Amino acid sequence: MDEAYQKYVEEVGRLSQPAQYPTQLKNIQESPKFQRDEQGKVEARSFPGYSVTTPPCEEDSNNEGFYYHLHQTQQRLLSQLPQDFLLPVPPSSFHVTLADLIWGDQFKTAVEKNPKFESQLKQQIAISFKQYQQENPVYKPLQWQLLGLIIRPRAIVVGLLPKDEYSYQQIIQLRRAIYQNRDLLSLGLEQHYHFLAHVTLGYFGKVPEQSERDDICTTLTAINDQWLEIDPKLLTIYQAELRKFPDMTAFIREPDFPVVSFSNNQ
Repeated sequence: MDEAYQKYVEEVGRLSQPAQYPTQLKNIQESPKFQRDEQGKVEARSFPGYSVTTPPCEEDSNNEGFYYHLHQTQQRLLSQLPQDFLLPVPPSSFHVTLADLIWGDQFKTAVEKNPKFESQLKQQIAISFKQYQQENPVYKPLQWQLLGLIIRPRAIVVGLLPKDEYSYQQIIQLRRAIYQNRDLLSLGLEQHYHFLAHVTLGYFGKVPEQSERDDICTTLTAINDQWLEIDPKLLTIYQAELRKFPDMTAFIREPDFPVVSFSNNQ
């Protein structure tokens, strides 16, 4: 279901072009994942589930420079975009989702019906990780380059481009090991999306009036253009981890959660 390497490169390049922003803005919706409380403070709504992700920013000392740059970009967006348009995620939670697994009401229902659901999910992810490593002996970490801002239906994200085909194919092979695991699929999990490597900066709160959208496009274009003037920012992926989340602000790894390494040094 995932794209071939060259098609992925072309698609993420197209999505991050500022010329796409007016069309992308037409399709945005308020996100159910965040809201403002009565005091005006942004708070995350309950949205529990599991994903396979890179280590979040607060646990990833190898990529401090990359995530610092994204934090600065997030701050610039918040200061220049209309109030309440973008509700930010905590920079400490910045990460790349490598494989969506289960979330929201589907997750709640699965746990209610099957008290062993979470332990079985953990066991099957460990099996998928083991299969991946047996079939793909890996000797170096994966590198992904910051490409540009992309407007998704419910969020603004930073799209990532693989530095080489190797970095892309290793992620795709890992996803195949997960999504072709029949015992995992029997738990009610399935692949919903093509892979788009990205880091989410914030989710949409108040959808702007049509009259504001030209200014939003101008702001996003200016911020996007800043990356043409700096050295490429690279995210180095050393491992993938099973993570549990109560909402979109915290991605938790318990000691017995499976991990797969992309480097012999990890």
